[in-house]
Amino acid sequence: MTKSRIAAVDVGNDSIKAIFGEFDNELNIPNIVARDTEDRPVIGIEELDTKDPLDGIHIRVHSPALKENNAIYRVGNLATKSDNATELDPGSSKSEEDQTLVMLFATLALDAVNEENAKLFPKSKNVIDANYTLGTGLPLREVKEGKDAGYRSKLVGSVHQVEFLVTPKYQGLKVNIKFDEVKVYPEGFAAYINLVMDNNLKIINKDLIDRRILIQDIGGLSTDIAVIKNRNVDDDKAQGFNLGVSEALEQIREEIRSKHGVELDSRTDVVEIITRKNDRNHIMVKGSRTSVHDITDRILLELAKKQYRLLRNVWAKNSQTEICYFVGGGATVLKEYIKTLNNNLDGYNIEFFEDEKESIWMMANAYYKLIMDYVKKSEKSKAASEPVKS
Repeated sequence: MTKSRIAAVDVGNDSIKAIFGEFDNELNIPNIVARDTEDRPVIGIEELDTKDPLDGIHIRVHSPALKENNAIYRVGNLATKSDNATELDPGSSKSEEDQTLVMLFATLALDAVNEENAKLFPKSKNVIDANYTLGTGLPLREVKEGKDAGYRSKLVGSVHQVEFLVTPKYQGLKVNIKFDEVKVYPEGFAAYINLVMDNNLKIINKDLIDRRILIQDIGGLSTDIAVIKNRNVDDDKAQGFNLGVSEALEQIREEIRSKHGVELDSRTDVVEIITRKNDRNHIMVKGSRTSVHDITDRILLELAKKQYRLLRNVWAKNSQTEICYFVGGGATVLKEYIKTLNNNLDGYNIEFFEDEKESIWMMANAYYKLIMDYVKKSEKSKAASEPVKS
């Protein structure tokens, strides 16, 4: 009997954040894929196994859940170097995209082949059988449309196989992934859980527990605003919007290419330029340090105004709100612009997470708390129903 391993996976539009087991493994992979051929050229093939697998994810994915089955992909950092790399487009539904599943399966397979899990999953020749209990989530809009049930049904009851092709350390290995259970949570609810509870779902933030709160989660392709009242998400008032930071990042990338002739590999590169501690909003042009403040400020301020308008509209409909928390990778990118707008305009009681990692990993942490709680309750229930041995 294969033991089931806990996996909490946030398939973010910018990157995948995943937590495994007893918090013993974390993975963060850019959400970028590129279709590829089986034999990708590698310079210095004999050095392949000295490289980091995360920089060379090259896989074939077989799954009945995919529209395009048995396709070969470069994933993450490797995909950024391809001319045909794809990132999720604005307006797309996360639950219906092959890319979401490819990234999810690739992330789980990378955990399964980790040598520290050798005793956990059986291996026959070059095939590993891995069972997972998965906690993940979808944007509020998609959950309200009932797409969570369809997404879950794609995952459970089937075997999904990831074959590592020209990947450092793992070339030739295959991973058969099965799900013992899949829980799909609305992202706004998950953010609230993370704010007020620890890993054992004990309340750690009593000041927030009975307050009326908004949580504005700004992602790559969408923004969710959860309305928290009486310790629950108000499903009727919670709203999801097709407005994220991806389009703005793409615009910045395009203008940098057009004005300075500098080609950035992906949106992740743009995020790095606008959020890093040193030399923020600067790039190297022909070896010279060059400011791109004029481009980033104009585009990001325009997006911040749109996000602020969403806040204003939702707050107007929930006038007794006491505080709004901004979370997610998009909030990290827009933080200073939204703060400035708020200071100059309405002066709402708003809060950002100064710890950028905490904000970016908030969903994965929340899914971890929720799926761990589910597992503990299931084990307790099972133990209680078993007959007592005399």
